[in-house]
Amino acid sequence: MARVYSNWDRLVRATLRREQLRNTGQAHERVNSGLAGAVPPSLGRATNIDAILQAADEIQSEDPNVARILCEQAYSMAQNLDPNSDGRGVLQFKTGLMSVIKQKLAKRDGASIDRNRDIERLWEFYKLYKRRHRVDDIQREEQKWRESGTNFSSNVGEILKMRKVFATLRALIEVLDVLSRDADPGGVGRSIRDELGRIKKADATLSAELTPYNIVPLEAQSMTNAIGVFPEVRGAVQAIRYTEHFPRLPHDFEISGQREADMFDLLEYIFGFQRDNVRNQREHLVLTLSNAQSQLSVPGQNDPKIDENAVNEVFLKVLDNYIKWCKYLRIRLVYNKLEAIDRDRKLFLVSLYFLIWGEAANVRFLPECVCYIFHQMAKELDAKLDHGEAVRSDSCLTETGSVSFLEKIICPIYETMSAETVRNNGGKAAHSEWRNYDDFNEYFWTPACFELNWPMKTESRFLSKPKGRKRTAKSSFVEHRTYLHLFRSFIRLWIFMFIMFQSLTIIAFRKERLDIDTFKILLSAGPTYAIMNFIECLLDVMLMYGAYSMARGMAISRLVIRFIWWGLGSAFVVYVYVKVLQERNNQNQNDLSFRIYILVLGSYAALRVVFGLLVKLPACHALSEMSDQSFFQFFKWIYQERYFVGRGLFEKLSDYCRYVAFWLIVLASKFTFAYFLQIKPLVKPTITIIDLPKFQYSWHDIVSQSNNHALTIVSLWAPVVAIYLMDIHIWYTLLSAIIGGVMGAKARLGEIRSIEMVHKRFESFPEAFAQNLVSPVVKRVPFDQHASQDGQSMNKAYAAMFSPFWNEIIKSLREEDYISNREMDLLSIPSNTGSLRLVQWPLFLLCSKILVAIDLAMECKETQDILWRQICDDEYMAYAVQECYYSVEKILNSMVDNEGRRWVERIFLEISNSIQEGSLAITLNLKKLQLVVSRFTALTGLLIRQETPALAKGAAKAMFDFYEVVTHELLSHDLREQLDTWNILARARNEGRLFSRIEWPRDPEIIEQVKRLHLLLTVKDTAANVPKNLEARRRLEFFANSLFMDMPQARPVAEMVPFSVFTPYYSETVLYSSSELRSENEDGISILFYLQKIFPDEWENFLERIGRSDSTRDADLQESSTDALELRFWVSYRGQTLARTVRGMMYYRRALMLQSFLERRGLGVDDVSLTNMPRGFESSPEARAQADLKFTYVVSCQIYGQQKQQKKPEATDILLLLQRYEALRVAFIHSEDVGVDGKKEFYSKLVKADIHGKDQEIYSIKLPGDPKLGEGKPENQNHAIVFTRGEAIQTIDMNQDNYLEEAIKMRNLLEEFHGKHGIRRPTILGVREHVFTGSVSSLAWFMSNQETSFVTLGQRVLAYPLKVRMHYGHPDVFDRIFHITRGGISKASRVINISEDIYAGFNSTLRQGNITHHEYIQVGKGRDVGLNQIALFEGKVAGGNGEQVLSRDVYRIGQLFDFFRMMSFYFTTVGFYVCTMMTVLTVYVFLYGRVYLAFSGADRAISRVAKLSGNTALDAALNAQFLVQIGVFTAVPMVMGFILELGLLKAIFSFITMQFQLCSVFFTFSLGTRTHYFGRTILHGGAKYRATGRGFVVQHIKFADNYRLYSRSHFVKAFEVALLLIIYIAYGYTDGGASSFVLLTISSWFLVISWLFAPYIFNPSGFEWQKTVEDFEDWVSWLMYKGGVGVKGELSWESWWEEEQAHIQTLRGRILETILSLRFFMFQYGIVYKLNLTRKDNSLALYGYSWIVLVVIVFLFKLFWYSPRKSSNILLALRFLQGVASLTFIALIVIAIALTDLSIPDMFACVLGFIPTGWALLSLAITWKRVLKILGLWETVREFGRIYDAAMGMLIFSPVALLSWFPFISTFQSRLLFNQAFSRGLEISIILAGNRANVET
Repeated sequence: MARVYSNWDRLVRATLRREQLRNTGQAHERVNSGLAGAVPPSLGRATNIDAILQAADEIQSEDPNVARILCEQAYSMAQNLDPNSDGRGVLQFKTGLMSVIKQKLAKRDGASIDRNRDIERLWEFYKLYKRRHRVDDIQREEQKWRESGTNFSSNVGEILKMRKVFATLRALIEVLDVLSRDADPGGVGRSIRDELGRIKKADATLSAELTPYNIVPLEAQSMTNAIGVFPEVRGAVQAIRYTEHFPRLPHDFEISGQREADMFDLLEYIFGFQRDNVRNQREHLVLTLSNAQSQLSVPGQNDPKIDENAVNEVFLKVLDNYIKWCKYLRIRLVYNKLEAIDRDRKLFLVSLYFLIWGEAANVRFLPECVCYIFHQMAKELDAKLDHGEAVRSDSCLTETGSVSFLEKIICPIYETMSAETVRNNGGKAAHSEWRNYDDFNEYFWTPACFELNWPMKTESRFLSKPKGRKRTAKSSFVEHRTYLHLFRSFIRLWIFMFIMFQSLTIIAFRKERLDIDTFKILLSAGPTYAIMNFIECLLDVMLMYGAYSMARGMAISRLVIRFIWWGLGSAFVVYVYVKVLQERNNQNQNDLSFRIYILVLGSYAALRVVFGLLVKLPACHALSEMSDQSFFQFFKWIYQERYFVGRGLFEKLSDYCRYVAFWLIVLASKFTFAYFLQIKPLVKPTITIIDLPKFQYSWHDIVSQSNNHALTIVSLWAPVVAIYLMDIHIWYTLLSAIIGGVMGAKARLGEIRSIEMVHKRFESFPEAFAQNLVSPVVKRVPFDQHASQDGQSMNKAYAAMFSPFWNEIIKSLREEDYISNREMDLLSIPSNTGSLRLVQWPLFLLCSKILVAIDLAMECKETQDILWRQICDDEYMAYAVQECYYSVEKILNSMVDNEGRRWVERIFLEISNSIQEGSLAITLNLKKLQLVVSRFTALTGLLIRQETPALAKGAAKAMFDFYEVVTHELLSHDLREQLDTWNILARARNEGRLFSRIEWPRDPEIIEQVKRLHLLLTVKDTAANVPKNLEARRRLEFFANSLFMDMPQARPVAEMVPFSVFTPYYSETVLYSSSELRSENEDGISILFYLQKIFPDEWENFLERIGRSDSTRDADLQESSTDALELRFWVSYRGQTLARTVRGMMYYRRALMLQSFLERRGLGVDDVSLTNMPRGFESSPEARAQADLKFTYVVSCQIYGQQKQQKKPEATDILLLLQRYEALRVAFIHSEDVGVDGKKEFYSKLVKADIHGKDQEIYSIKLPGDPKLGEGKPENQNHAIVFTRGEAIQTIDMNQDNYLEEAIKMRNLLEEFHGKHGIRRPTILGVREHVFTGSVSSLAWFMSNQETSFVTLGQRVLAYPLKVRMHYGHPDVFDRIFHITRGGISKASRVINISEDIYAGFNSTLRQGNITHHEYIQVGKGRDVGLNQIALFEGKVAGGNGEQVLSRDVYRIGQLFDFFRMMSFYFTTVGFYVCTMMTVLTVYVFLYGRVYLAFSGADRAISRVAKLSGNTALDAALNAQFLVQIGVFTAVPMVMGFILELGLLKAIFSFITMQFQLCSVFFTFSLGTRTHYFGRTILHGGAKYRATGRGFVVQHIKFADNYRLYSRSHFVKAFEVALLLIIYIAYGYTDGGASSFVLLTISSWFLVISWLFAPYIFNPSGFEWQKTVEDFEDWVSWLMYKGGVGVKGELSWESWWEEEQAHIQTLRGRILETILSLRFFMFQYGIVYKLNLTRKDNSLALYGYSWIVLVVIVFLFKLFWYSPRKSSNILLALRFLQGVASLTFIALIVIAIALTDLSIPDMFACVLGFIPTGWALLSLAITWKRVLKILGLWETVREFGRIYDAAMGMLIFSPVALLSWFPFISTFQSRLLFNQAFSRGLEISIILAGNRANVET
């Protein structure tokens, strides 16, 4: 214990030293001080110990004795609360606190302390503290403020100081209250009690300022927050206030805070909602109502009230889903009509819904369950409101007599869902084995949900929990893992494709003869259609297995009816069509069957057309909805299943026609290509093969011999059919690129694509800005009351509106270190609000213009008019000349007086007269202008500095010199004589009074003009390259371009749509620590060094900003804590960190504050001077309050509570962000241990930074249990979404960024919710992204370009005209109320919703939402920059798409969309991955077909008759496959985007550069990644979130790491393709020889090389010899290391090998793997019959003999591999046996070669045959692992697996090692990888080599 005590003493001393540093301003930021920040949670929740200790810290310097009293009281409170120190951290806290107290006592220098006088000391200090800080005056001001609602404090610094004073006072009062109980009742005690009584009765200030609140201080009015003064907020508070008509609350019901009771208190009492949930939703409703009121634009009233329209809008929007639910189930609403209920009832219902939703936890994912709960509770509430006294609810009544909504309503549902979650076995169990969120929710889509009753019956089916292995039934859909979902979900597409293929093939085989016979054959489409529909019905029946017991009876009836209908129908149609064919063959004139057939098909087609129109066309759909005819409804129900979601999925007729036209063009192109280049060329070869006579096959043929060469025909047609199924995506890509490019050009994208164009068009920016981004309120502001409304005045007014925003944008660029101080001065624009009579433009437009104009004037020999025309040829030169003239006049007049001013006035009068008369060249000697300018700049050079006596004297002399030059050099002779003889001037000059004293500039306007004029006259170089930084240029170019794009008009901030920003965070990097900056990787590269080389200009700007020189070392920055912190932020802002995201999103608040400030909404303030800009808005309480009313930012840091408890740096960094951004809120999940059985309670908490920099708890809402039942990210979002506010919510990932110039446009974007975008208002607004990680490397550039084309051009077309844009990730903006009442902004069921984001789009679309896309605003986004990161990301997305195939959302959209919209949806979601997989499968199909022809000998036999190897169809198919494979069609939208936004030449250059950087290799490799993960996910599952890491990737990846990651996804498949190619070349036949083989298979060879070597080509230092040697050693070590329990796959091959088999879990999966593995036996089967040894023998026995040889070889391998572990005698015998066996085997081979036909090539052929057979056996053994383990063969299997991996690794490693011998290869690779960096002059070679010498040790 003594040791612990000593440690605590040292800790306390360190804490005190930090506090002293902090108080002197030397610490980083204000952080939780010492023990005040270390109060254990168990103590902090029940007491104010932390506040008391913080107060002790605050007054330590004023009165240490009082600080000691406070610490002792805190210790006493801790002791009373937990005397045995049982709580976590309590003992340590007490020990530390006692140590602090002893230190304070020790400072008394041995003097005794009379503790009896502590109360008196504390009382005296309390009175002194109040007087010192004017607390009584503050209270009087507060009273006046409350009465008037005006005169609000405008000093933010004073506000913060006031809050600290109140916090300290509150702590003093609390301690006084405790100590006064033992004080003398007649002395100090009485005074204290009187004071406490006065405070409790009349003083609300302390509680108001210190009561935790989120946005609006509802618990008590606050002096430091202006938001409560806004009339709409006061009206909202008044609207929910308790009235006499409500049931009376009991007298003992406690009202929290200093407020009056309201309807939320009544709901809390009746239903037992949690207090913090009530507080949270009270604020939620107040803000919702106030914002709805403000958007009505109703003029303010003295008695603010909420308009009835605002209440109705909120009511209908919040309860919209509930109203639709009641209508769907045909049940009565809880109210009869909207008009029949009063305003209070509406607000009660909305409040009840919010409270249910706010406490529903995971049940929020069940929106219709929430509707059910609301429906039942609203009926209860309706009955309770009729009582005179408030009565508690029966449904929420607990056994103890209290009420608890959480315990009685939510917990039973949560426990059932939790039990189902256990069954999913961490996502490994089949989806059909357990109920997910959708299954629970869809229970409430049927009237059967009312069987649940109210209060809920625990024995109901809904609440039944799984028992043992017996599973509970699904609801209406079962996610069986099968590819058949693709067929079932998009059945119409496959029917259409199959029938079109069938029809085109018939036409081709009929040689395009369109006669009656051809027509009859074409009618075979009828049976095809019927049979495929019957197959769909059969699949419906099969795939519904597992849901029959819970499914609706109507749904099951529909299945049965359709199954019977299509079963009988298909049989009938087939029978009749057979009769038609018989009539045709018999040439019978009786065509009765044909007529019947036509009648049946025609009738059915007519009915389909009618029902299709009724369901899909808007007008007809409305008609069908109104029809209640049972007959009609029955057929509509049969035609299309009726769900609660998915109804009304139709679009406006014009939109419908657009996407139909789009697809008609695509389909016409596709089928034209298919017919002429795929199908028709195959007709003749097919007929030829069928007509071939029988020939001798090379092997033992089983199928083709007796079936007209069936497999030969299949081999011919298979690759063509594969391309036929996927090439529609090619045509879609081409047309979408064209349409997207045209739409982008129409939207004016890319008009301003260079900084030169920014310069040229800058003059038009202010007007464009004012028209789009300035609200009408600001436009009405009269900037110049006396100015006439001419063009000049309007331009100046526009410039005055534009300048504050532009300057703030430039300032933000400087803060981000993209520009230097000089560039900031050049880019800033004057306010244009002064008296100068013309527009002042930024200096970067005017630089050097004056000097050029002077040169023109000095060289001018013509008239004044000609000179002026020459100057006006450059409009900015004209602006510069005019501004210079007027500025000189104004500055001189402000500096001089008396005679000097008269001289100035006379000079400018003469010049003005000369200009008017056109005689300026006569009046002035223009050749002397240069001399005049040099004298004047000497004067301004002094005036821009701080005034001193010496400078004042020098300025007077400079002014006199200027006077001399002007008078005697510049002016004409006559004018000079007039001035010299001017008596007043001459007298002053002779007396020495002329310019003896000048007035130093003090007016801010004059100071700014002097500085600007000095720069205008002295900056000689042009500013064409300003700014230099490429990112700054890009941002300014895009912002300038967006000003001319179509966007909604901005409304005033007070009337705009309120919104929240929402960021989920887990454990990613928040802020790089100092040690992380300096720590080096294995190459000697630190993050800081890397960034200094990548961003050298930004590093220089950073040093300039913090006042350091360019030579400053890293160690120098660490000496200053402030600079060290700034360095951490500088680095973090260049990574993908939370700090970067938070900074970017907080620009929204900054923009709103600026906009609100300029709109002059004040509290009793009539005018705000624009000259106070740009800093005035940040200190305006009104602007801050208005911004907070409209904007909320919540970061959901899921494990922040754990990070705090574990003292992790992430928690400290998050707290640092809270301190930096006062509007930032952090939500997290907090868990507490309760009881002795390890049970935990979970809370959802929201915190903000308090006045002491500590995280202050605002809300703490108890959860029913662990919230993570499903996927982590959506669960993280769900628990925190209750803390968001507003009507919109922008979802932002923590790898994103934002910019101030884009934040300014946010209110325009939000107005899109009110715009017309079809027949429905938007529910999700898509936003353009800019990928900011593209400049790091070539890989990052590829990924950036690919991503950019998708998020711009791709989504542009998806949104319009295709109308199928979904939510593909952040930063889309959601209609918040729409989505929170419909299940949230994502789905969370385990594994099936792994791609949680896109399901928000699915859900929104199915629930009649509308998703748009807008490109006038952008948000930054980081992407993965290394190949491994990219592969993991693409694997995650591909796996997620594999799960989407199985989902009910995709099924319903595929079924319910109209045909053309369904095709758009398919080919832009899962269909993209299907087509990707088909691209790879085409290679397999082609090569296996060719190998079959080669092995069988059919190619040689057929080639004599038809040259198949070069036929047109095969060439077309393979060429299309190759173009897709290398990414040509992926690059088409990319190139179109380049052309649009960069220009044609830059686009061509960029595309060629990408090709030289091997982008085709990258795209081919990515093709394999997507194919592998997509296919494996559908076959076996295993989709999971893959952490890619978002750091800076320049380090070398080891060979073993790459092998582990890509072995099964790429390497194995590449070796298989290579083997097929080798066999094809060895045994195939073609007339063209080997060259024809190569040309035909070039795409396949390219695929092999890309898949095998891309990980090493794109690996930094991948061909450096030393790295290669180290990689080989590491790989061998990993390969030979034995695995074991707990050994990870990164360390041992055996562990990795076991992990790679984990996806094979089910019997179905094993059967599928078995079937797929059988293909490898084909190699041995074919090669055996091609050996010289076997000659022409093709008996089946020969194949059997080859197995005997294989068994012998395996036995020999086992013999050589076996090594006994014990007896040395056995080892000796084994070695002897191995030697004998070796010699025998070699002798037998030699004899066989010598005496038989066995040849050396036969030996190699045997190896080619046995290797795939061995792999097949190995794959089967892995598949049936359990059986092999039972047989004891698993060890042998594992050793053979090791041999295969070793062999594959050596085959890959050998070329890498060979190339590493040549140094130039490594240099070339570095250039290849980092070309982007080289083009910017960066030192990548230094980075790769490391820089250890430059880093201090």
